[in-house]
Amino acid sequence: MTILPAQETHPEHWKKASAIRALTLDAVAGANSGHSGMPMGMADVATVLYEKHLKFDASAPDWADRDRFILSAGHGSMLLYSLLYLTGAPEMTIEEIKNFRQWGAKTAGHPEYGHAPGIETTTGPLGQGISNAVGFAIAEEVLRARFGRKLVDHYTYCIAGDGCLMEGVSQEAIGLAGKQELSKLIVLWDNNNITIDGTVEIADKTDQMARFRASGWSVFECDGHDPEDIDQAIAAAKKSSKPSMIACKTHIAIGSAAQDTPKGHGALTDPKVVADAKAAYGWTYGPYEVPADIKSAWEAIGARGAAARAEWTERLEATSAARQAEFARVMAGEPPKRLGATVRALKKSFVEDMPKLATRAASQKALDAINPVAPETVGGSADLTGSNNTKAGGIEVFDPSNRKGRYIHYGIREHGMAAAMNGIALHGGVKPYGGTFMCFADYARGAMRLSALMGVPAVYVLSHDSIGLGEDGPTHQPVEHLAMLRATPNTLVFRPADATETAEAWEVALEQKATPSVLALSRQGTPALRDSYSAKNLTARGGYIMAEATGKRQAILMATGTEVAIAMKAREILEAEGIGTRVVSMPCWELFEQQDEAWRRKVLPAGPVRVAVEAGVRFGWDRWLCDERGRREKAGFVGMEGFGASAPAEVLYEKFGITAEAAAQKVRDLLA
Repeated sequence: MTILPAQETHPEHWKKASAIRALTLDAVAGANSGHSGMPMGMADVATVLYEKHLKFDASAPDWADRDRFILSAGHGSMLLYSLLYLTGAPEMTIEEIKNFRQWGAKTAGHPEYGHAPGIETTTGPLGQGISNAVGFAIAEEVLRARFGRKLVDHYTYCIAGDGCLMEGVSQEAIGLAGKQELSKLIVLWDNNNITIDGTVEIADKTDQMARFRASGWSVFECDGHDPEDIDQAIAAAKKSSKPSMIACKTHIAIGSAAQDTPKGHGALTDPKVVADAKAAYGWTYGPYEVPADIKSAWEAIGARGAAARAEWTERLEATSAARQAEFARVMAGEPPKRLGATVRALKKSFVEDMPKLATRAASQKALDAINPVAPETVGGSADLTGSNNTKAGGIEVFDPSNRKGRYIHYGIREHGMAAAMNGIALHGGVKPYGGTFMCFADYARGAMRLSALMGVPAVYVLSHDSIGLGEDGPTHQPVEHLAMLRATPNTLVFRPADATETAEAWEVALEQKATPSVLALSRQGTPALRDSYSAKNLTARGGYIMAEATGKRQAILMATGTEVAIAMKAREILEAEGIGTRVVSMPCWELFEQQDEAWRRKVLPAGPVRVAVEAGVRFGWDRWLCDERGRREKAGFVGMEGFGASAPAEVLYEKFGITAEAAAQKVRDLLA
């Protein structure tokens, strides 16, 4: 067992750090589950960070110019919860600590964004936090360039463990941060050399310090249990013109029988182990007990930033009323006032011109109009700018030479892009969107799921949305991806049919405050289908009548995206045969589900046969193919049953039977 010199040389520091360790041991033992070792090992680093460096005011944990603290190693959540409680965060009470990992508690097993102020992001899936931190740092740079250093000037600190650095997304994030020279980003690496299965060496031999240096970072190291060494390392990192990594050499589960062992990673619940560890710390107090003098010392740390916040408030109030209002608007995530009028004007132009456009091209036209009136948007692409059509509206490239730029070249880093977008949005004041091919949502999936879980209103621009991308073949042709995305809770999946629906989808997406959006966009052109102007946003309804039957309604064709045009041609065929056919466009199932029953019954009444047309798999469509009684014997599907192939788009649609004639024949068969 390591005997720490700080116990004797820095007794006041030691007491404060021991409070973190003791609360961790008590909470994990009380829950009979959790991860004790990391908070015990990183308590010294966290204490120095909070006492000497972190700019925050515990009484106002959402202060806009606070330093952000990201616990990427989210399994060590008791480190964060202990810090919030000890410094006096209003919502983190001792009762919450006692309810660690219990139903309804703010102290979930891993930090959950939204549970309590001071939890900046949801971490648990390793590598996400450090990648989010890159986004936080980007947002700080963007806002500082826009509003000035007097209003925006803070750091992003992140504690990451060995596991975070092994996850592939961490390298995507590290490379991006190094390229962007994010000097206000400091990562504290918990270098304890332990994973669940054993020492790090059983699976990895990476020289992490060399890796960060090679990626454009400044690298420092310290004894993670020596408060003076820790302080000096953080102070040096803050002076760097690059992002910084500090290798903090620590002992996991320090002071316990499980120190420096894989067992120390998990839950230390044995009463003797807990008692012996506390004895090693000199901690003689009862469970969940923090002596008044130690709690007061921590609360003084929590109050230290009040003066800085007051000075910041004075600077804010000294600016113009318009500037204050704009800062408040973007930090609150409110859409720009001109958004609706801008989209309506664009829709009018589309009705006048009736352009045949790929919806990815229509998306660029929407962004050309929206970006100038929405200065908070920051776009980007994972090396597919010309294909995703995401650089629009005259925005410049964001890089170290131009922090006023609003377009990020993320490189071939789909997962890193999505995770950074989460951080950008969580920071506040910036609305991120980013593009890639839809099939590469697989690569971004981990971060996209967290967008939904946290309620982050990021916008994912996923072009090349079907076999319609053609010759690149089945590796690039998404068939199951719409089903996967639609299956994700709290996600709006838009697949617009034409330019008008695309503009409407952008309007809805940018109005969201707690829901991410996916825009599934085509490579191939599709005709304009909405030939009359409506001020109403019909896409916001999720599903609506695109064309009505001229005679007795016998069939309803439902479709999304480019297949709505196919449904319209099938309607012409059927109407010519005297079969009254309605076409329903369903650009967003989630919004259609949210409509009242009257609207859904109006759009999809009982009686007519129903056929869905979509260049993807059927999975999910039966929800809408069934009538109100759940019957689907009078329903059919025209779409994909397997993967695509390499050929021109028009050939693929014919060979896979996604045609107007195939849809018409499906109706005939059902009516027979």
